[in-house]
Amino acid sequence: MLNQTIVDKVYLACGSTDLRKSIDGLAVIVKEYFDLDPFSNCLFVFCNKNRDKLKILQWEHNGFWLYYRRLEKGKFQWPVADNNAAVSIDQRQLRWLLD
Repeated sequence: MLNQTIVDKVYLACGSTDLRKSIDGLAVIVKEYFDLDPFSNCLFVFCNKNRDKLKILQWEHNGFWLYYRRLEKGKFQWPVADNNAAVSIDQRQLRWLLD
């Protein structure tokens, strides 16, 4: 379960992300590609090429949380974009995505 702190926004990284990246690699994507602050009160959600794994990056107080979800069956409904953009969704939409 995600940390229960209040989150300002949720961003999905459109397209696929190499999920071998750890916290530092994902934070670089947030800062360099999306021009967003990885230390903000937001969730940043990344999906792999097969759309069966997610990583969620979250900053809290003095450190990062990195959540990982793998589906045994099925695929996540995931936005595709040519320019590796980030799209903002609300927390209810994130819950639908995870369920």
